[in-house]
Amino acid sequence: MRYLVVLAIAAGAFAQTFDGSGDIGETPRMGRIEMGPPMRVTGGGANVWGNADALFFAWKRVTGDVTISADVEFEGKGVNAHRKAMLMLRQELMPGSVYADVALHGDGLTALQYRETAGGTTKEMRSAVTGPARIQIERRGNQIRIGAAKRGEPIVWTGPVTLAFNGPVYAGLGVCSHDAQVLETAVFSNVRMEQAPQYRSKVTIYDFATKSTRTVHEMDGVMEAPNWSRDGKHLLVNTGGNLYRLPVEGGDLDKIDLGPGGYRCNNDHDYSRDGKRLGFSASSEGSRQSQVFVADADGKNVKLLTPAAPSYFHGWAPDGKWLAFVGQRNGKYELFRVGVDGGAEERLTSKGAYDDGPEYSPDGRWIYFNSNRTGGWDLWRIPASGGGPGDSLAERITSDEGEDWFPHISPNGKRMVFLSFPKGTEGHNGKMAGMTLRLLPVPGKKIKAAKPETLLTFFGGQGTINVNSWSPDSRQFAFVIYELVERR
Repeated sequence: MRYLVVLAIAAGAFAQTFDGSGDIGETPRMGRIEMGPPMRVTGGGANVWGNADALFFAWKRVTGDVTISADVEFEGKGVNAHRKAMLMLRQELMPGSVYADVALHGDGLTALQYRETAGGTTKEMRSAVTGPARIQIERRGNQIRIGAAKRGEPIVWTGPVTLAFNGPVYAGLGVCSHDAQVLETAVFSNVRMEQAPQYRSKVTIYDFATKSTRTVHEMDGVMEAPNWSRDGKHLLVNTGGNLYRLPVEGGDLDKIDLGPGGYRCNNDHDYSRDGKRLGFSASSEGSRQSQVFVADADGKNVKLLTPAAPSYFHGWAPDGKWLAFVGQRNGKYELFRVGVDGGAEERLTSKGAYDDGPEYSPDGRWIYFNSNRTGGWDLWRIPASGGGPGDSLAERITSDEGEDWFPHISPNGKRMVFLSFPKGTEGHNGKMAGMTLRLLPVPGKKIKAAKPETLLTFFGGQGTINVNSWSPDSRQFAFVIYELVERR
């Protein structure tokens, strides 16, 4: 599963981290910002629309995914009902720049406005919320959406639209009076900017014969969850919402074309045991939440298996007839399976507060998974047909202080590698120091107490080893190490 890890900047701190502010375009009367909090932004200009803009803008230069949100209200009745208070992302500070904003108008109209090309025409998607108290704009890759909410009510989303920003953008607060000869003021309070940390990814292979690692690919940004192809020649990885083949010895990425549908893949994917099919999780044009899909190994003939969402693929049955997945149903994450040809999902667990990471044993008898059903995160297993009434057939495997996630069984059925977060880590969505990859012998018919062997300690976490990544000969496995990159 994939979530955005954010660094939040509260109102006062955000104000002090502005890189600059000033008028953009033709503004006969000069705008200004009073930091507060709250922040009072005053601006002029004829409009933010068409192929050129005129406004006052306070901005910070940011890279990557970002969210800006604020409570916004205008001062006074105003001269023009189309005056605008905006949370804005701009490619450049020139009047005709590529941009997107959430614009609150003086008459309450709220819209996602955007210009796809420099000097091009502005387009618009209107929000269903009129006169909101809080507005928000969110960038995830090239996807932009806005949110709006009246006081005390849930946020209503509009979008997304695709906008090809190139590198860093200017993110901040803007005001346009819609009458070049006057100034209008908007008050921004509870302002927050959230930015995802920047990482460098190192796709790495661990070799049991030499007890050493080698890096096969490095990139700025997040690459995740390598699977080993069944012929041993490449790794299946995801980055930027797409799936790629990466040669095991290193080399160029080869994108898998999933065809139309707007699939944005996350880090839950793998080939079937025979290598002929591909299971993966993704959002799509049909759902903003993750669903499970199956396709041919080359990405053709994509088929939706789980209409209910969110659902996250994790493992194939050895005979290729079932896919195990995690689904959030009635507020709980539990384990399910679904037939490769579709049909109703079948619940496998029912007791855990949060179950995740289901993976079939190579003999098809068991499903291994992680759960916090006894407090901390431990590894468990159930029969492949399910945990029985009240999960009475569930068996606990680990019980030490490590927060254990994602058990992966070697193809020969002898060893199990898994990821452990530091003690007390509540979920698996972060990246941090002190992560460990640990090893256990795969239990037999009866589980016997065994102390896990620590193979590596490193900076990692979400995306390191979400899905099975063993080599076909059970002698190696792949994973991802991350490095924090200082923002520029």
